[in-house]
Amino acid sequence: MRLAIGAVLFLAGRSPAAQTFEDLSDRSGIGFVLENAATPEKHLIETMTGGVAVLDYDNDGRPDLYFVNGARQPRLEKTDPRYWNRLYRNKSNFIFEDVTEKAGVRGEGFGMGAAAADYDHDGFTDLFVAGVNRNILYRNRGDGTFEDATRRARIRDSPWSVAAGWFDYDNDGRPDIFVVNYVRWDPAKEPFCGDPKGAYRTYCHPKFYQGLPNQLYRNNGDGTFTDVSAASGIAAHTGKGMGVAFGDYDRDGRTDVFVANDAVPNFLFRNEGGGRFREVGIEAGVGYNDDGRALSSMGADFRDVDNDGFDDLFVTALAHETFPLFRNLPLFDNLPLFDPRGKRLFADVTYPSRVGAATLPWSGWGNGIFDFNNDGWKDLFAAGGDVQDNTEVYSSRKSRLPNLVLWNSGRGAFTSEVVGKPALHRGAAFADFDGDGRIDVVASRIGERPAVLRNRSGEGNHWLALRLPGGLGARVRLVTAAGEQWNHATTSVGYASSSDSVVHFGLGKHDRVRQMEVRWPSGRITRLDDLAVDRYLELREP
Repeated sequence: MRLAIGAVLFLAGRSPAAQTFEDLSDRSGIGFVLENAATPEKHLIETMTGGVAVLDYDNDGRPDLYFVNGARQPRLEKTDPRYWNRLYRNKSNFIFEDVTEKAGVRGEGFGMGAAAADYDHDGFTDLFVAGVNRNILYRNRGDGTFEDATRRARIRDSPWSVAAGWFDYDNDGRPDIFVVNYVRWDPAKEPFCGDPKGAYRTYCHPKFYQGLPNQLYRNNGDGTFTDVSAASGIAAHTGKGMGVAFGDYDRDGRTDVFVANDAVPNFLFRNEGGGRFREVGIEAGVGYNDDGRALSSMGADFRDVDNDGFDDLFVTALAHETFPLFRNLPLFDNLPLFDPRGKRLFADVTYPSRVGAATLPWSGWGNGIFDFNNDGWKDLFAAGGDVQDNTEVYSSRKSRLPNLVLWNSGRGAFTSEVVGKPALHRGAAFADFDGDGRIDVVASRIGERPAVLRNRSGEGNHWLALRLPGGLGARVRLVTAAGEQWNHATTSVGYASSSDSVVHFGLGKHDRVRQMEVRWPSGRITRLDDLAVDRYLELREP
């Protein structure tokens, strides 16, 4: 399943026959409605909420859901229950129940995104909630309730945080947190954008706002965090961050950080070790697209798309920009695979892969790289919706859009399929909610209940999924008769959202795994041979 470096990328994709998602939104029991508190002044925060997080908060083996919500303007307070964030417990068979009040996670302020991980290694998944002027760290007590541990943990508020992600940047076994900040926003100074004669108003372009640096918090292991943004080099770079994704793009054993920036060059923070990062986005070929443009980058995922063992990047953006697909290529072929001197360069394969043609008219937010039909090749998903809610007033385009799946042919090209009804989709989270080995999707929608999409594709194909407690960043190599696949453990996927940390592999018609190797962040390696498939396997670091 390895695609050679010189492979031609213009081949047509296979027909995605019988590949479909079933919309179970109406029967899911999820009554949450994403409230953005829209105003005639078109405050920028209104179009930016809200993320979705997957977490098994009660450890019953079923992925649960947390939705982030807005707040009443101008006070930015959750003045009544319709603005609460919501936690839904998975009761099985795609039925969820609201447990927000009991769990104590209704939130505060105008929320944006969420990130899930067990930061204190007590066996229960915790939550970080990012928002406007208010970030919250919820510690899972393990009894079905959470406590606000923000102040005790020494987490500070930010002017406007859109997203956050958990990763172990120093390989000490403790999840650290990266906070993605957007722009400085003052509702009293909101510029007017739209028709000069006042016929209509639109949300303003980010060029009218001052950007912000991101933040990095080191996990001290005692329930507290240290802000190492300046010491690490992260704070030296001002952007307009929207999404964050983690991968080891040069395979030196240290996790790197990609930040999707809005209308300014994207960041790629190369982990240099010793607690330091170097920003190499333009140098590595992911700051701009091939046209030399800084796009309106929204969501991002950072995984190996072509089964060559190196993490690629998939980014969503706005209509007429395409959704860039950056392929990770070697700069020097003759260096050993794990040589720390090895340099990598990304090639923009958006158009050769046919992703460009499929996404040119599309605007997207949440996204993910997953093998939805379990054929052994990771596909692409993007949640559709324009920034503006009145696009029809001034153009021939639509504000409300369906979602888009791009099916990986395994030959370097993708075919597209429209999924779900049109909406102002924002965050999207991915997990196998019914335990059938297929990755499902839940996406938030401004002004309505979320889209709950059950994956019905790939019937008859085999799969294997790994649970790796405490193993964020662990890289997994899997070998079948068809060749190698690679994936890694992460929860930071897409826009303002957090997905299941389970490492999932589709296997096609292969009913045995010849070998599997897990390389833990510590450098330790677990190897297993001749594995049965169609099951969940839990491994812990030796």
